[in-house]
Amino acid sequence: MKSIKQILIICALTFAFSNANAQDANNPWVVTLGVNAVDAYPTNASSIDTYGGQGKWFSEFFNTEDHWNMIPAITTISLSGYLSDNFSIGSRFSLNSITKVGDIETSEFIYKSLDATVRYSLTDASSTWEPFTELGGGYTWLGDEGSPSFNFGAGLNYWFNDNLGLTYQTVYKHTFAPEGIKHFQHIFGVSIKFGGVDTDGDGVYDQFDECPEVAGLPEFGGCPDTDGDGIADRDDACPEAAGSIEMNGCPDSDGDGLSDLEDACPQLAGSAAMNGCPDSDGDGINDKDDSCPTEAGPTANNGCPWPDADLDGIPNKDDACPQLAGPASNNGCPVIPDSIIAELNKESSMIRFKAESFNLLDGESQIVLSRIKTILDSYPKSQVVVEGHASSDGSKGYNQKLSEERAASVKDALTALGADGSRISTVGLGEANPIKDNKRAAGRKSNRRVQFAVGKN
Repeated sequence: MKSIKQILIICALTFAFSNANAQDANNPWVVTLGVNAVDAYPTNASSIDTYGGQGKWFSEFFNTEDHWNMIPAITTISLSGYLSDNFSIGSRFSLNSITKVGDIETSEFIYKSLDATVRYSLTDASSTWEPFTELGGGYTWLGDEGSPSFNFGAGLNYWFNDNLGLTYQTVYKHTFAPEGIKHFQHIFGVSIKFGGVDTDGDGVYDQFDECPEVAGLPEFGGCPDTDGDGIADRDDACPEAAGSIEMNGCPDSDGDGLSDLEDACPQLAGSAAMNGCPDSDGDGINDKDDSCPTEAGPTANNGCPWPDADLDGIPNKDDACPQLAGPASNNGCPVIPDSIIAELNKESSMIRFKAESFNLLDGESQIVLSRIKTILDSYPKSQVVVEGHASSDGSKGYNQKLSEERAASVKDALTALGADGSRISTVGLGEANPIKDNKRAAGRKSNRRVQFAVGKN
């Protein structure tokens, strides 16, 4: 029985290293190949049993030399299947040669047994060391005689890895037929787990692998985390670039609070309103789309200010006089100053009309009109209005028409001298605005006049 002692020593030494997992749903099947030893001595059998010479319970339990029956071959094979957490069921066949029953030597006869087992593991599936208990029943043959038995026992598995381990167990078999032998059976073997499928080889079996075709990590259910940011690729909006949970796994390279995936300018800090891009001039157009990023301008001009050649605050596109400064009230065109209007009216006071006529009175008026034209030429984009007036001679309707004709007569005379007629408009004010007393002839002569006013472009 030295071989038994050697096996025990080898098992004890082997159990000192490695890690693995107990039987579970990943590898639901376990086959055990090994040797068995049959010992009928420490069973407390009485002298009235078929065989005497049996000691008290567990006495000389490991007296391998005197009591154990064993042959040096694979004499036990068992198969078990995972049932649920900690439970498995199986069957076991054993073969042996019996030459002694307790202290009694017998003629050699063949020992055979076929058992059904229910095993309960005392640890979870992640344990390397797996103590267990076992209940079951079976049938044992001693030579040609057989007897049913009730079995219970305990044992220990040690798993080197997910598939290979060593097993030791002791089973007490209580037989019921008189010819049966109540005995202990000791089993030493190598256990192999199988049946699990790990297609991607990541250590997570397909049954529980949420990504069975792609190698991953157990903490992510077998799914990969390519960028190593702690977020599985399946939940990572940027699986190849490390990011944060707050950014759904994406980086925020410029630190502007927008992930690179959502950021139109991932390398430049910007605002959410600008899709992560800066707007340096604050014109509502991000710098990358702004033709003038440091000058505020409208979208219609690609972010550039409209040109204003005359710097009057009115862009060229809206300026009727883009090269001459003028107020917005005059569409950007210059306005003749009041002082010039006063000068024009001083000159126009010397223009005379015959009574009840729109014809110029004398040649001196032509000289005056020439001076007026020269003044107007100094303001080439300015509009003026020629106002015609009449004395109280005649009816109001007649005088209204006459004032209009006098204003037109002056415009025609200026145009004839080369003035731009498009700049000159006319209006007749009739007799409504006298500057002298119409009761006197001199007053009526003064009231037959024209005056100038600023026009609008």
